[in-house]
Amino acid sequence: MARKSIEERLAQLDAQKKALQQRLAKQERNNDTRRKVLLGALVLHRLENGKDEFSKNLGEWLRRELPGFLTRDLDKVVCADLINGAQTSTKSDNTGRPIHEST
Repeated sequence: MARKSIEERLAQLDAQKKALQQRLAKQERNNDTRRKVLLGALVLHRLENGKDEFSKNLGEWLRRELPGFLTRDLDKVVCADLINGAQTSTKSDNTGRPIHEST
């Protein structure tokens, strides 16, 4: 069995380093997304269930801030109930179109 040259070993180590850096970057993106989802869930929970002054102020703040924060039309459609102050959220599909459920 031929022994690898130093250059080959360095190239292999560089490839391993790059793969590990990519895994770390993916893990950090996943953690960031999870953090955003959890924060969003907390905010929505407070809006839907909170009866205290903080929850009322939170809704008012969102109605003031969201229109300037959202830039994409799809995002504005998805958040229309929050912007317009609706008490119940509207379910939508992945394109932002409302889903009409029959009960």
